[in-house]
Amino acid sequence: MTVFFPQHTASSFDRAPKLPCVDDLVASFRPTEPLICLRPATLVAAAEDFVAAFPGQTMYAVKCNPDPIVLRALWDGGVRHFDCASIAEVELIRGMFPNAGIYFMHPIKARPAIADAYRLHDVRCFVFDSAVELEKILGETGDAGDLDLVVRLALPPLGAVSDLSAKFGAPHDEAVALLRAARPHALRLGVSFHVGSQCLDPLAWRRAIALAGAAIAEAGVAVDVLDIGGGFPVPYPGMEPPPLGAFMAEIDAGVEALNLPMRPHLWAEPGRALVAAGVSVVVQVQGRRGNALYINDGVFGSLSDAGPPGFRYPVRLMRPTEASLQNFACWGPTCDSNDFMRGPFVLPGDAHDGDWVEIGQLGAYSTALRTRFNGFDRARVVEVRDGKIAGTE
Repeated sequence: MTVFFPQHTASSFDRAPKLPCVDDLVASFRPTEPLICLRPATLVAAAEDFVAAFPGQTMYAVKCNPDPIVLRALWDGGVRHFDCASIAEVELIRGMFPNAGIYFMHPIKARPAIADAYRLHDVRCFVFDSAVELEKILGETGDAGDLDLVVRLALPPLGAVSDLSAKFGAPHDEAVALLRAARPHALRLGVSFHVGSQCLDPLAWRRAIALAGAAIAEAGVAVDVLDIGGGFPVPYPGMEPPPLGAFMAEIDAGVEALNLPMRPHLWAEPGRALVAAGVSVVVQVQGRRGNALYINDGVFGSLSDAGPPGFRYPVRLMRPTEASLQNFACWGPTCDSNDFMRGPFVLPGDAHDGDWVEIGQLGAYSTALRTRFNGFDRARVVEVRDGKIAGTE
């Protein structure tokens, strides 16, 4: 990717007024490749809001968007802890933020990754969901006495748009046994779970906390940390979540209902909630067939969630028009017929070849999932001063 503007050294918020706006960039460069627009001020504000609202430790899920400009903006917004799922993510964060808290939250890790994280990068927190993984962690760290060990609890489906209950997590009885097995080796012992990505129901967290509490009670050991995971939702067209405060209220009520001898430290792993609104992509229409637009980005690029997952996004045609709105589907630029996004993308009915369209709410799992398939990976990255695109409030 080509970066028009260098990574900043001052705070993102302070720099924002000096950055260009999206419309001026398109008018100047008339891009024929996708233009990825990063909004540092929006990212800073989202981080500040979440950190202020959550009554515990906020750990950004790096996998959601590992762009260094994004990470720097979140740091400027008060995020000091990072949920990493690979040794590459650990290395990235430690290289950027020498004093950051890093947490290896993937439940199944390569042995060298555990050893390198512990010995080279000062990582002391590891998640596991099996006795084999606990043995790996203890073996590769020399059964160190300074470990935070966190048991990942399996959950039933709780209504998230992207359910994550199938791949990871120990069932109740196994979680109980793992808590008992890990307690003698842990400086701090924790329980974690994940309700699923883009979970619209605040009650999902209360139900999950109750299940975690049942495992803690049966294990009969002191638990220091309750990690409530991520999944906090953001608005998309046709998908309006409750306000963040509603989720925090249910989390607080759920923890209080556990009636534990000591209230555990709370951790959260937000990803989408911090970065979704901070990125958009400007695409160019390269053809039209009926109500289908052929654009120069797609499911193999920044728009993977617009494919089979069926996410809708706020969009705007970047020229004046008085045409009435209509629903469009979009085809991406590759020769693969799976490169299709049913939308609907609601745009003026006179959209045509050569038009530019800005697609918003793309900070989460978009640029991070871009591929080089068919050679269509020539997107340019810019920082802009614009706020959220309309429709994401």
